[in-house]
Amino acid sequence: MEPFQASSSSLPSLFLIPAWKQVDSRLTAGFTGRQGGVSREPWNSNNMGLHVGDQADDVIRNRKLLAHSIGWSFEAWTCAEQVHGCEVRKVTREERGKGRTLHADAIQGADAIMTNERGVLLASYYADCVPLYFYDGENGAVALAHAGWRGTVASIASETVQAMREAYGTKPQSIRAAIGPSIGSCCYEVDGPVISAADAVMRELGFRHETAESCLDRLIGEKANINLKELNRQIMIKAGILPSHIEISKWCTSCRRDLFFSHRADGGRTGRMVSWIGLSER
Repeated sequence: MEPFQASSSSLPSLFLIPAWKQVDSRLTAGFTGRQGGVSREPWNSNNMGLHVGDQADDVIRNRKLLAHSIGWSFEAWTCAEQVHGCEVRKVTREERGKGRTLHADAIQGADAIMTNERGVLLASYYADCVPLYFYDGENGAVALAHAGWRGTVASIASETVQAMREAYGTKPQSIRAAIGPSIGSCCYEVDGPVISAADAVMRELGFRHETAESCLDRLIGEKANINLKELNRQIMIKAGILPSHIEISKWCTSCRRDLFFSHRADGGRTGRMVSWIGLSER
């Protein structure tokens, strides 16, 4: 069953995780679709990215609509710069609200953010890359990681688990994780440099042959279809997260352009979805 279910009664379009809704009444987590916002072409309509050329006022309005839809104050919205790396940053109470109205004000140089502060809504942005979610109920900590192919092969999933362990005492086996909508292997053909980088991380982590094949489907010539979702799942498992604790979406952002923005399928000029996670104060 698809873990990210479209909310039939809401605009903007939201994709929620029903299995997580019963875990903790304070927990909110999900992913937006491309419909139900105010942005104009080519970002129409629910663009959440301030860095893609859209009118800032429209993006901020879209962000406020989401915050209202999930019952959170817009002042809680907190995000990072996202540089396709593997840096993990701890978000303090003083950093609450960073990047919500100005891209330059976002937490710099990070693709993963984590917090154990109540009332902080973590957010990150996508148009094919893989959204990773982490929830540690024992220690009241949450995290998001933005995993493009560079972040994936740099093991940003594992780096996030280790950062949560060091900062909050998180036990990997206690983490609930989710891998959200992103480009699927059906639509993501890559060449030599990406294949080499994926091979290197799989060798380093000791992937079995059949596991490596499930992540990288080699084609004729120096081409392959890469399954970034499965590669991130396997990295999560190597980091100690139980397979039964990992939700993985089947949605492909490139196949379903009616629902999602896709950098590859839309020719590079398109909007951004947002992933979010947070624990409310009550």
